[in-house]
Amino acid sequence: MNKKVLDIVSYRFLPIGSGGQKSIAYFLEYLGQIIPLHVVGTKNNDFSTIAHYTFHPVLKTYRLRYVDLTSIFRLYFIIKKEKIETLIIEHPYIGWIGVLLKYITGIRLIIHTHNIEYERFRSLKKWWWRILKIYEIFILKHADKIFCISDDDKYWMIAKMGIGENKCITIPYGIVQNEYPLDKQLCKETVCKRHALDSNKKLLFFNGLLDYVPNKSAVWDILNKINPLLLNAGLEYNILIAGKNLPPEFELLKKWNDKHVFYAGFVDDIDKYTKAADIFLNPVNTGGGVKTKMIEALGLGATVIATENGALGVDKSVCGEKLKVVGNDDWEGFVNQIKKATNEEKITPVEFYKKYNWKNIAQKCVENI
Repeated sequence: MNKKVLDIVSYRFLPIGSGGQKSIAYFLEYLGQIIPLHVVGTKNNDFSTIAHYTFHPVLKTYRLRYVDLTSIFRLYFIIKKEKIETLIIEHPYIGWIGVLLKYITGIRLIIHTHNIEYERFRSLKKWWWRILKIYEIFILKHADKIFCISDDDKYWMIAKMGIGENKCITIPYGIVQNEYPLDKQLCKETVCKRHALDSNKKLLFFNGLLDYVPNKSAVWDILNKINPLLLNAGLEYNILIAGKNLPPEFELLKKWNDKHVFYAGFVDDIDKYTKAADIFLNPVNTGGGVKTKMIEALGLGATVIATENGALGVDKSVCGEKLKVVGNDDWEGFVNQIKKATNEEKITPVEFYKKYNWKNIAQKCVENI
C-alpha cells in the first residue's frame, strides 16, 4: 500500500513505561509494517529500537511544545518533503497544529483519541475540564476522521459532543497475543515461588502506576473493602499487587501480609505475572477511558472482575465468561463474582483475539485512512 502517513506523538513514549506508552508504541510498529509511516515525536525518545517507521525527533521536550508555533514550520517541511497524504495526531492536545496544517497543506487529518479527555479530567475533579471540553470538541469537529479507542467513546462523541457518526471509527487498544496462552500454570508456579506463595491457592492480581489517583484508590478498596469480605468467604487465595510508586502510607503492604495481601514491587516481566493470575482485579471507580491492563489480562488468560467504570470501553460481547462486571462500589457483588470465578475453568474466546490483536487492528486502521 502506498498511503503515506505522518503520525504526531507529543510526549515521550519510548522506552515503554506505561499502558498509554505501550498503546502508542505498538500501534505505530504494527501500522508501520503495512504502510510507509513517518512519526514526529519529542527528542527525549529512545528511537534506537524502532524498526518499521521513520522517526523525526523535532518536537521540543519542555511543556511549551504544546503551544510552539515554530513546530508548524518543521512539520510543514516534513509533509512536503515526504509527500505525506494523511496526518494522524495522538490525543487532541496539539490538535490545533493539525487543524492549521490541514488548511495550509490540504492534508487529511485524523485525530487518534485514547479517552474522552475532558470527561477523564472532570472525573478527577480538575476545575478546568469545561475549557478542555470546548477545545476538544473544536478539534474533533475539524478532523476528517476520528479513531476512537472504544465503541463507548464513539457513542459518547456522537451523542454528547455533536460529532458526526460517519467520522468516528473504533480502533481499540490491542494485544500481541492471538490465542489463549498455554503456559499459565508454569507462570503461576514461577511467580508464586519468587514471592514464597502457595501455588495451589488462587492468585488474585492487581497492577498499575500506584501513585496515580484512580489506582491508589483501587488499592485502598482492595485492602479495606474487598479483602475483609474475602477473609470471611472461606477461600484459599493470595492477592498480589505490583507496580511502581506505591505511596509511603501503604508501608509496602507489610501489615497486610497476614491477611493474604503482598506487594511485588515494580516487575519487568509483567506479562508473566498477569498470566500467573487466576483472577485480575479491576476495582477502579474513577478516571476515564479504557483500562488497557484489563484487555491485556484477558488476552493473557486471566478472568477479570471489574466495576462498571473499570470495564468501560471493553467489548463485553467477545469476552465470554472471562469478564465479570459489577456496579461501582458494590463490593459484596465484587466478592461474589470472585467466588464464582474460583469455581470456573474458562478460556478467553477466539473472538476476543480476533478483535484485539494488533495486526487486525492495524489493518482496520489502514482501511480507514
